[in-house]
Amino acid sequence: MLLLYAVTDRAWVGRQTLYEQVEDALRGGATIIQLREKELGDDEFIKEAIDIKGLCGRYKVPLIINDNLKVALESGADGIHVGIEDAPVSVIRSKAPSDFIIGATAKTVEQALAAEKNGADYLGVGAVFPSKTKKTAIRITAEQLKEICSSVSIPAVAIGGISKSNVMELKGGGMTGIAVVSAVFGAKDICAETKELKKLAEMAIYG
Repeated sequence: MLLLYAVTDRAWVGRQTLYEQVEDALRGGATIIQLREKELGDDEFIKEAIDIKGLCGRYKVPLIINDNLKVALESGADGIHVGIEDAPVSVIRSKAPSDFIIGATAKTVEQALAAEKNGADYLGVGAVFPSKTKKTAIRITAEQLKEICSSVSIPAVAIGGISKSNVMELKGGGMTGIAVVSAVFGAKDICAETKELKKLAEMAIYG
């Protein structure tokens, strides 16, 4: 499920709608979609999430909402991803259905262990490379990635600046997937780029 985790970014909308971009990523083999909207109001976000959830359902791929529990629950999304400064995992777990997926960001072993203890289902670990999406993101080394991933029993995805040119540098990092933003949604041919990234992810993770 977490092999190729595609995170949307409205900055790349133009030639295509966000819906069309997500469908191209799904056609290319994205295994999970995170809908990330920092500017939309809740009503617009919910409407968009319902549409994207329907699309993901056709491809049997989970939809995760970034940092908005109201939108995640009211749209019928499969789960939520929260950052270190967002709502605590334990609070979300107490409010969400039992099968609701909760992902949490971790940049240290301590944060990873706390997220697991509080009920997170997976971790997003990074930034492993400089990120165009989050220019102020704190970097972690390949050694720290491996240390964090091996400290918990829940799966982890590496995130931050990952592209075709650097993904193999993460080989042996212990992650179960890679999360990408511009590497997919900033591409001219999203479907083709997703296919290539998925193959590289499999090589980096499974050898």
